[in-house]
This record gives sequence, C-alpha cells and structure tokens, in this order.
Amino acid sequence: MQSYTIGQAARLLGVSPDTARRWADAGRVATHRDQGGRRLIDGRDLAAFSVELAQGGGAEEDASYTSVRNAFPGIVTAVKLGDVAAQVEIQAGPHRLVSLLTREAVEELGLEVGMEATARVKSTNVHIDRA
Repeated sequence: MQSYTIGQAARLLGVSPDTARRWADAGRVATHRDQGGRRLIDGRDLAAFSVELAQGGGAEEDASYTSVRNAFPGIVTAVKLGDVAAQVEIQAGPHRLVSLLTREAVEELGLEVGMEATARVKSTNVHIDRA
C-alpha cells in the first residue's frame, strides 16, 4: 500500500503542509514513521480522511479552479468495477470527482483506493492519469 508524506497529503487534500501537520498532531489522521524518521500516512487512511473532510466541509478552500481544462490531483477514494465499465472516485481537496471509464483502463492504470491520481476535466469529460 502506498504511503504519503505530510507534504504530499497536504497537496492532495488542498491544504498547507502546516495544516496537515496539525491534523496529524491532533490525531485526526494516523501517521507512522519510516526508517528515515519521516511521518507517513497510509493511502487508505488518507482516502478515508479526505472523504471525511469533504463531507464535513473541513478543507480550506484557497484554491480556485476556473477553467474547464483543469487538473485535479487527488486520491482515489472508490473504485467500482463492472464487467465492462468502471467508476472511479477521486477526492481532490474539497472536490469529489467521479469518472466512468472502461474496466480495462482501470486495470491498465492499476487504480485502487488510496493511490494518487489526477482527474483532468474538459467540458463534460473527466480523464484519469496515474501519478
């Protein structure tokens, strides 16, 4: 399972590293240390926390997305596979994006809950890039 540094988590949550650090210090999101002593957050824990933030409105809204051709870096919070199609949800700071794509595309990208991904939005299409 992928883990994220405090700085990476902050970027994915759409907040400053100081805010992410305060949340970790307060126990709002679980962390562990790597061999180098850096604090890391498990991808599944970060995914769950990002959904909790979005539902509670706790994310800082200092980022402004005004163009239809935007990149929304975030964390995969759900993957629902059908026989042919799939649905992928990404939490990008306070924004929840849902994309319908083929099952084959999800498998080729190796998308799973807790991994970093970017939703690219142009008009009514959302494309997912693996980070």
